Order: sequence, then structure tokens, then C-alpha cells
Amino acid sequence: MKKLFHLKENGTTVSTEIMAGLTTFFAMAYIIVVNPGILAESGMEWGAVFLATIISAVVGTLIMGLVANVPYAQAPGMGLNAFFVYTVCSGLGFTWQQALSMVFICGLINIFITVTKIRKYIIKAIPLSLQNAIGGGIGIFVAYIGFLNVSILNFGAGVPELATLNQPVLWVFLIGLVIMAALLILKVKGAILIGIVATTLIGIPFGVTTLGDTISFTDACAQLPTTFLAIFKEGGITSLFTDMSKLPLVLITIFSFSISDTFDTIGTFIGTGRRAGIFSAEDEQAMEEGTGFKSKMDKALFADATATSIGALFGTSNTTTFVESAAGIGAGGRTGLTSVVTAICFILSAFLATFVSAVPAAATAPALVLVGVMMTSSFKDIDWNDFDEALPAFFAAFFMALCYSISYGIAAGFIFYVIVKTCKGKVKEINPILWVCTALFVLNFILLALI
Repeated sequence: MKKLFHLKENGTTVSTEIMAGLTTFFAMAYIIVVNPGILAESGMEWGAVFLATIISAVVGTLIMGLVANVPYAQAPGMGLNAFFVYTVCSGLGFTWQQALSMVFICGLINIFITVTKIRKYIIKAIPLSLQNAIGGGIGIFVAYIGFLNVSILNFGAGVPELATLNQPVLWVFLIGLVIMAALLILKVKGAILIGIVATTLIGIPFGVTTLGDTISFTDACAQLPTTFLAIFKEGGITSLFTDMSKLPLVLITIFSFSISDTFDTIGTFIGTGRRAGIFSAEDEQAMEEGTGFKSKMDKALFADATATSIGALFGTSNTTTFVESAAGIGAGGRTGLTSVVTAICFILSAFLATFVSAVPAAATAPALVLVGVMMTSSFKDIDWNDFDEALPAFFAAFFMALCYSISYGIAAGFIFYVIVKTCKGKVKEINPILWVCTALFVLNFILLALI
């Protein structure tokens, strides 16, 4: 196992990787029941999506671990599932079979731009200052997710304010935050995982930790055929191209799926991988050589690209690299063994979903907040005294949290970077790929406004 995952070369151990894998799983386990709940609103069977969610997570995460040897987990992404249901199905009137078909095509596009190394070249084209801003911005984004998961911020008055601390979930969250912070300060091994377990137990007398209401494995298997390969059945992928008047809308929707999926993943890899040393100097050299799939980054991008199409075949929205992987990386995960452990946990969750879902958001939210604190260290490498560098960095970092989207944060950073260079008369310093990406982002915003 040590040789398979090169643990010694990556400065890690089996026990550290196992704890990191468990930490990642519990940080993202909510998707097991949340994703079916959201997609069911489009008319899909809850049990079918439940299994599709787990299968896509297992397959994508295993590819990430065994092929790329990196500590990232995959599952249907939040935000993209909401776009699937509320915009594509409810807003635009497409059926869920057609929406799944678009997701499948999006996956094929992502595979193409990965095999042709377009995604890798996009990463190489991003200036160092923006890479650091993305890293710190993802820290803010992850912490923001943690705060929102326990509703400690109240938006009822139209502006964010601290919620009244009279709810059990908030007390459990705050207790867990203190426990986890203390363990990290004292450098206790497995601090984040220990904190999650301890907070889950503390939540029992508060009534916060309760068994979830899920479906049995047998019933879920019985429902899976309703979504499995549904895109190739009547009303699926072929129906997208029968009405030519709707073709522009279909293409716009696929484009929106693809650009969000692509840049969410790029942001996650840049924000977590570079800082933690997961994508090493040798990996960077392999990227520079530009031939074959030599680097871990190449393989990780390919793993992410294939997972989306695989998920669509089984019946779920875009499968993407979860930003919550940062929790496992923060716990010391550095290799694919972390991902394999996470994948095994997902397999078990198909039979133990009731117990897995008992882990409350109040127990995992402190982990996300504290990992976010760790990741903001990337901000120190930005020259904030140089307004030309600070402006795009600021918008890239803070728009991630304010817009609740990694891709929108990257879009804001790209747009203001182009503005700065144009105003300074340094247009030639802008990488052509950056020009294209910025134009695509602007086009995406225009198209979303129109639909």
C-alpha cells in the first residue's frame, strides 16, 4: 500500500490517510440525502437518485485515488443540482431526462477539453497572484459554507446578521468549533475527525444528532432502473435535437453547465493542491513537457471529467470535485489513499445511510470553518500594496463567497485582471487563453440573463 500510493515520498502515513479519508467523507456525507431531495423536485425517484449519487461518488473518487493518486473526492455538486432542477427543469421547461442528457454531453465536453489539455493550459495561464487569490478565496468560501450550514448568519432582514444564539444547533456548532480549534492548536493528530465525532456525540442530548429519514437499499435498487440509462430512452438525448427552434437554448444550457463545472474544479485544484504540495514541482515539470498524461494534474482533471458523464448515466446532475475535500487535506491527506477510504465510506453509506445522515451539520461545519482559516494563508503571497495586483485578487477571492460559486469568483478575477492590464497598456501581457476564458464568462453572464 505504501508503494502503491507513494506515501513516504508524499510525507504521509497510512493512519493519516485513513483519518483524512474519513474526515473528507463526513464533511461531504450530507450530499447522500440532500442531492436526492433536490433532484426529486424535478420528478425523479428519490431512491434512484440516492443510489446514483453514491455510485457516481464512488466511481469518480476511486478514479481520482487509484489513477491520479490525489486526495480528492467527487460527488454531485451543490449549486449545479439546483441549476438542474430550478433553472433547467422548472424555469426552462425541460424534462429531467433531457436535463440528464445535457449533463452527459457536458461530461463529454469536459473529457474532450481535458484530453486535449485545454483545461491544463487554462490553469497554466492563470497569473500567480490570481492563483493565490483563488486559494485564499476558496478558504473563505469553505468557511462560509460552514457558517451557512448551521444558519449562524440570518438574512431575514435583507442584510446578513448574527443569528440569535437560542437554538441548540448553534450551541452544538460553537462547542464543536472550540473543541476542534483547541485540538488543532495543541496539534493533536486527527484533530478534525476527533472533533467531528465528539461534536456528533455532544449533539445527542441537544436533540441535534438524530437518525435520518432515508430509504432502504432494496427499495433504492428497485427504483434505480427509472434513471439508469434514461438519457438513451424515449424523451432523452435524441429529444434535445428534434425541435430545432429549441436548439440554441439547449446549447446555451449545456454551455452553462460546462463552464461552471470546469472552473469549479480548476479552482478547487488550484486552491487546495498547490498550497498543500499535492501537485509537486515534478508534476509542474511534467505539465510543462506537454506530452501524454504524465502529471497528476492531468490524471486528476481526467478523473473529474469522466465522473460527470458516469453520474448522468446512472441518474444524477454534474459530478464534480468537492471543495469539502479541503477538510481531508487539512487533516493531512496527501495521496489517493485518502480518496479510496472516502470511496469505501460511500459504499458503506448505501447500507448505513440512516446512521451516516445522523452526523449533523453542526458537527461538520466547524471543520469547514477551520480548514477555511488554514487556506486563507494564500493571501499572504499577494502584494496588497500594489492596487493593480490587489484589485483582481480581491474580486476573485471574495466573489467566491458572496456569489456562493467558485467559478463566479474566478470570472470576477479574470475580468478585473483584463481591465487592469488594459488600463495600464499591458494588453500583451494577457495570455490569449485568459482572453478567451474571460470572453466566455462574459458571454455566459449575458446568456443567463437572457434565459
